[in-house]
Amino acid sequence: MFRVSLCTLVLSLGLLASSFSHAASIADGDIHKNDFKWFQFNLMRSIDNKIPFGNQQDTYFEMEFGGRSGILDLYGYLDVFDVFDSRSDSDRHGGDNFFFKLAPRFSLDYMTGHDLSLGPVQEWYISTLFNVGDAALFEQYVGIGTDIQVPWFGKVGANLMARYVRENFGAANEREWDGYILSTNWFTPFYHFENSFISYQGYLDYKFGANKISDSTDRSDSSLEWFNGLYWHSKRYAAGYGLKLYKDMALLKDGGFAGETSGVGHYLSLTYKF
Repeated sequence: MFRVSLCTLVLSLGLLASSFSHAASIADGDIHKNDFKWFQFNLMRSIDNKIPFGNQQDTYFEMEFGGRSGILDLYGYLDVFDVFDSRSDSDRHGGDNFFFKLAPRFSLDYMTGHDLSLGPVQEWYISTLFNVGDAALFEQYVGIGTDIQVPWFGKVGANLMARYVRENFGAANEREWDGYILSTNWFTPFYHFENSFISYQGYLDYKFGANKISDSTDRSDSSLEWFNGLYWHSKRYAAGYGLKLYKDMALLKDGGFAGETSGVGHYLSLTYKF
């Protein structure tokens, strides 16, 4: 009983401290008071990945970054596939070279000069997202987002956005608004050593309402990607394992012309932090 009560107390104090800091930044006009940035390189190995068209195994390089500067909250990464140019090691050999994700969010609290927090809801944003592949893929999203304090998890980002299809490999829904995405993400340290810790980190992306393409035999109006990672972190290094659940990845039905798009995939990662 005491351990549960202590945990609840710590979470409550953390929520109060975060709320006071946010409110103070708005009250004194110093929106850069809590600025930060991070940048890291990841060497990734995917196993039984459910990327459409048989892209299941790959060793790739990832440049990942994020931070906060005033009204701007930013996350992004660039994946470079088949990094060792290996015919035997990569399903992407001779295929796509990269994938780029950029997710800028713009604080409504800081833009309006008002603390819009309410209970566990800490801050509100105009959320945007860009998914870009080097072979005719370009998706843009815009909507509303927030940060929510969740027991044990800590701060969880949540966004609901509409999807605009700029390029989609020549599909009929190009240059159309088609569907929505509900996305969440979290980073939760839960076991600490003297100079390092273990975290549970991940995200859930649920796309739905995409119904502008008529060939419904192979296309789905919804899809799910749920990543669950356990990572060891030190100041400069990290290493981890991620289990990812897929359902109709990229809005392509499992077993259709895109191949296997539902099931479980695995990821191994080695990281250097700057």
